[in-house]
Amino acid sequence: MKILLLLITILSSVIINQLMDTGDSSQESSESIIVMSYNIRYDNPDDGINAWPHRKDHVAEMMGSKYSTDIVGVQEALRHQIDELQERLPDYSWVGVGRDDGKDKGEFSPIFYRTDKFDLLATNTFWLSETAHQPGSKSWDAAITRIVTWAKFTDLHTDEEFYFLNTHFDHVGEQARIESSKMITEFASDFEENIPIIITGDLNVPETAEAYSVLADFPKFLDARYASETGHEGPTATFNNWEELRPPESRIDYIFISNEITVLNHRILDDRYNGRFPSDHLPVISEMVLP
Repeated sequence: MKILLLLITILSSVIINQLMDTGDSSQESSESIIVMSYNIRYDNPDDGINAWPHRKDHVAEMMGSKYSTDIVGVQEALRHQIDELQERLPDYSWVGVGRDDGKDKGEFSPIFYRTDKFDLLATNTFWLSETAHQPGSKSWDAAITRIVTWAKFTDLHTDEEFYFLNTHFDHVGEQARIESSKMITEFASDFEENIPIIITGDLNVPETAEAYSVLADFPKFLDARYASETGHEGPTATFNNWEELRPPESRIDYIFISNEITVLNHRILDDRYNGRFPSDHLPVISEMVLP
C-alpha cells in the first residue's frame, strides 16, 4: 500500500511539472503584432454623404478598437484628418510629414502606432523621385508628388527592433510606380540584415503589374497574403465605390514583410456602416510574429 501511494505521488508530481513547463513555454513565446494598411480617402467635400465628417468616427474605430491594431500605415491623410484621428485614438501616436513641403502641406502617409507597444527609435520621409530628399519633388511620368514615410521601432514587450515603411504610389505613371518599387528595395537593402521590415501601401496596381513584381520578386520580401499560415480571409478586392467593391481582384492595397517574419493571418475587411464603407478603400490587416 505504501509503495502504491509513493508511485501515485511521484506520478502526480511529474504531471504537475509537465503542466507547469507547458505554461512557462507559452508565456515565453513571441507576442504577435497586428498590422493594418488603410487608405482613408482625403477629406473631399464633394464626396457628399461619404465626406470625411460623416465617416471619421468609423475610420477611427476600424483603425483602433474594432480590430485592436498595433500599428497602421495610413494613406491620403491630410493634417486635420490626422489630428482628428489622434483625438479618437489616444493610445496611439504617429509620425509623418506632408508630401508637398515636408511639413504640413498636402497628403501624408503617416504611421500610427500604439505607444504602450512600441518605442520610436528613428523616422524620416523620402520622396519617390530622382531627388529623394527634396520635398515636393516628382519624377518620371508621375502625376502627383509621392512619398515613403519610414520608422524604426522597438517592440516594448519583446525588445525586437523592426522597420516599418508606408507609401502611396502614383495613380497615373506606370514608370513612376516601377521606379518607386525599385527605390523601396534599394532603400531596404541598406538596413541591417537582421532587422525585420514591414511595408504597407496603396500601390495603385494589381498583382499582374511590374511594380508589384519588383517587390514580390525581391529576395527579401513576401506578400503577406501569400505568406499567411492560414491563407486569406475576406474579399480579394480593396477598391470600392462606397457601396460596392470594384471589379473582382482589384486589390491595390498591400502588406509586404521581410521573409523572416511569420504571418499568422491575412484579411481584407469589408465592414459597412449604414450600408456604406468608411473609405473608398478597404483596410488590409495581418497578424504576424517578428523573429
